[in-house]
Amino acid sequence: MDIINILPDSVANQIAAGEVVDRPASAVKELLENAIDAGATHIDLVVKDAGRTLIQVIDNGCGMSDSDARLCFERHATSKIHHADDLFAIRTMGFRGEALASIAAIAQVELRTRLHDAELGTEIAIEGSKIIDQHPTACPIGTSLAVKNLFFNVPARRAFLKRDSVEMAHIEETFRRVTLTHPDIAFSLSAGGRTLYDLAAGSMLQRISSLFADSYKERLFPVEEVTDLVRIKGFVARPEFSRRSRGEQYLFVDGRFIKHPGLSRAVEKAYSSLIPDGNYPSYFISLQVDPSRIDINIHPAKTEVKFADESALYAILHSAVKKALGQFSLATELSFDTPPEFNIPPAPKGYNPPPPSISYNPDYNPFRATPSQTRMKLEPSDDNHAAVHRHLQPLPNSTQPLPEEPSIPEPINHGSGQASSCLQLQGRYIVTPLSSGLAIIDQHRAHQRILFDRLADAGPQHTPSQALLFPIQCHFSAADADLFGELLPDLLSYGFAIESTGQSTFVVTATPPDVDTNNLQNFFDMMITDCKGASMRSGGLISDTVRASLARQMAIRPGRVLTDEEMQQMVADLFACPMADTAPDGRPIITIVKPEQLLK
Repeated sequence: MDIINILPDSVANQIAAGEVVDRPASAVKELLENAIDAGATHIDLVVKDAGRTLIQVIDNGCGMSDSDARLCFERHATSKIHHADDLFAIRTMGFRGEALASIAAIAQVELRTRLHDAELGTEIAIEGSKIIDQHPTACPIGTSLAVKNLFFNVPARRAFLKRDSVEMAHIEETFRRVTLTHPDIAFSLSAGGRTLYDLAAGSMLQRISSLFADSYKERLFPVEEVTDLVRIKGFVARPEFSRRSRGEQYLFVDGRFIKHPGLSRAVEKAYSSLIPDGNYPSYFISLQVDPSRIDINIHPAKTEVKFADESALYAILHSAVKKALGQFSLATELSFDTPPEFNIPPAPKGYNPPPPSISYNPDYNPFRATPSQTRMKLEPSDDNHAAVHRHLQPLPNSTQPLPEEPSIPEPINHGSGQASSCLQLQGRYIVTPLSSGLAIIDQHRAHQRILFDRLADAGPQHTPSQALLFPIQCHFSAADADLFGELLPDLLSYGFAIESTGQSTFVVTATPPDVDTNNLQNFFDMMITDCKGASMRSGGLISDTVRASLARQMAIRPGRVLTDEEMQQMVADLFACPMADTAPDGRPIITIVKPEQLLK
């Protein structure tokens, strides 16, 4: 008995849709790329209910004829390729002819399109791959495609969608990825009747500042390199604007956003020794490669690619970024004004400088010890420091006062006239004796935990605040301004005084005492990035993310030299926290070196 059957087209299309369209943002990507391939110079994106109810893309591109408008919804119907060899000469965004067929299989679609030289256009209505209606219509030149009730006939897939804020965050990220690599095209994004982005055509730097913030113009260094293999052009952020997440890392190849761990590593390695461990640089880099040397047909979303010359591309990209960081970092620090100490008047006429002379102490004995030479200076080498970390043990979960170790040797005198049980290493770690051994505390993470818990315990009426001498204005994109507005209640309760002036601008008149007010724009930009990342990962509580971001940015930085009193206070405050061994982001704060490990 035969058991193998040919699937109906409707079922096959739904299976294909599962690979191409897994959420509203996927449909947004496909529709925007189709509009770009149509030669549009202006593209509008409209969404409702985070794409569940409506996704509409309107462009002024070339439009389609009656027959093409009907044929474009068939599987593998494409004008981009005719032979298998064409797959290695792709210069368009789409080419497989799967997008519209997949979308039409899981949604209700309305298409209106008109050619430039036609008096009338065509309107088509489709539900679940079935054409319901097709007739001539009066419409503007170009194409308008509306996707309604996504996954209406696949309730199981619809149940996997996240809440609206998460899905909208994915749509905005997709919009940014597409618009960044096509700055010569004007775009707009409207959601719920409100315009979030209205991007004019311009340069890539103008597009970056329009999508993120005007302050990005001062944060970025240009990168440019031209070789026989690749042309590199884009921008990298100054090292001081590195972030704790990879949210602002955009890599494009031939106009298409890609994810490539190797090339990303090439950029990040160029920042080695310039940014703190655990931080990541921001970059917006576009590569142009011969299409015959790249394979983009390995993933339905076309975000994963293979290069024929991957090792060479790695080396060229790494070198280009490193060159930009060195060249422009130096240029920003050079001053061509002569310092006053170098304004040395010329010697008077007839002056003869005396010959150099050498003076020495004939009674000096290098083998005679002095009191200052009898003390041992505790500065472990990097190798010793790494060896210590290989033997670290987790901290016992206890908030009880720790008993003093009777066998601790003579305490180290830090010159203040009083003995101290704490020692600072490399400006990053506090070392203190415990009954179970020696505790090594990461001071930055410890301060994060202390501030995080302190912010949780303090109510609005108990949170300290200091007024600014001059108010500070912060500017955001429309989408970021919406998110920042959601953060305001939490920020006000933590000691900020902030008012909206409209036009995506906010005025700050007071901050908590520990906030560095020299760059509030970057402070809030990083907080918004943290909140976006949390929403896209799990849709977590904004309040917790704001508190964690505040604690991280307000905490003392690695390299800060602490006094004995500051170290002792930090250790006492840390062990008073319920989760003293873990930072708010889950990283360990304390490790223990046991006595037997010290003996080794």
